[in-house]
Amino acid sequence: MTENVSSQSANYRCYPNQLNHTQANLSCLLCGPGKVRFEDRPIPSIEDPHDILVRISYVGVCGSDAHFWTHGGVIRMVSEEEPLVMGHEASGIVHSVGPSVTKVTPGDRVAIEPGFPCRRCKQCKAGKYNLCPSMEFAADPPRAHGTLARFFRAPEDFVYKVPDSVGLQEAVLVEPLAVAVHGARIAKITPGQNVLVQGSGTIGLLAAAVAKSFGAKGVFVADINPVKLDFAKEFVKECITFIPDTKSTPQEEAIQFKKDMNLEEEGVDVVLECTGVESSARTGIFASGAGATFVQIGLGRPDLSLPILAMCEKEIVLKTAWRYSPGDYEIALELLASGRISVSSLISSIVPFTDAAVAWERTKRGEGIKNLIEGVRD
Repeated sequence: MTENVSSQSANYRCYPNQLNHTQANLSCLLCGPGKVRFEDRPIPSIEDPHDILVRISYVGVCGSDAHFWTHGGVIRMVSEEEPLVMGHEASGIVHSVGPSVTKVTPGDRVAIEPGFPCRRCKQCKAGKYNLCPSMEFAADPPRAHGTLARFFRAPEDFVYKVPDSVGLQEAVLVEPLAVAVHGARIAKITPGQNVLVQGSGTIGLLAAAVAKSFGAKGVFVADINPVKLDFAKEFVKECITFIPDTKSTPQEEAIQFKKDMNLEEEGVDVVLECTGVESSARTGIFASGAGATFVQIGLGRPDLSLPILAMCEKEIVLKTAWRYSPGDYEIALELLASGRISVSSLISSIVPFTDAAVAWERTKRGEGIKNLIEGVRD
């Protein structure tokens, strides 16, 4: 059930003199930990013939947004002097297009892939544009501003028309769904495999749903939060959940998991690790069968200690995933359009544009699954 949240529940520093909805391009900027301001910024112009100007309808909040709200950044920090327009999960309506645009026309509903590569480097030419060293990703300090504004400009090849069966609220979740699709494709999930998903946050839930849609025989979701696991059982039909004992070692947990799931001999074929927590990753490796594939999707500590000997003994293939690559957005949209995956139940709340910090706070506290921010209203 989607809940509309009032700004009265927020506790953040705001600049009320900036809250003027009649401004041409009202934008929401983070200018330090716990500090947000709203200001009018220039409307992006059509500079390239393939540019598209999108009127933003909804912006999703993820863990990285909550981290920025709490700490002001990760490696590069925002400040009063160099504030940053937030937001990278977004949907909207095409406002205007460059003369060479053929994919969409003004009025079309679209989802935005928020990372724009150079298209010329070695990685881009190899079809791995997500690894482009010159990637311009939305809401990346200091100057790559995000989607939390009335208007956002994007190149034609990173704007996707939304099928009629998918609403603009649901279209926001194409971005995290593409992350899950990317992980599943890297794992090369095939019909009949057993897949363990570590974590039941947004990415974990979507990873489990994608694994099921790719034909996995058994989908197992592990998390220490029983409420999230109850939701997972509703969201991914026929998935089996497992609650680790935090007092046990990862190896003990893996033994218990395999015993409970009748996988003592073979283990799982694929692990999609979506927490970034070291103990979770280690448990997934110990739960893997011989020749299994382990994909690290979740981001946590920058350095994890993994049981290399156990991996070598079973020739486990370790892979890492970074955002999304060619084809992931298209597959995500097809999964939504076909009804094989529905994301509407993941949307927990929608707040007005000028209450963006409410959504950040809710996500910071772990409330809800996916909190949305509505675009600027006229």
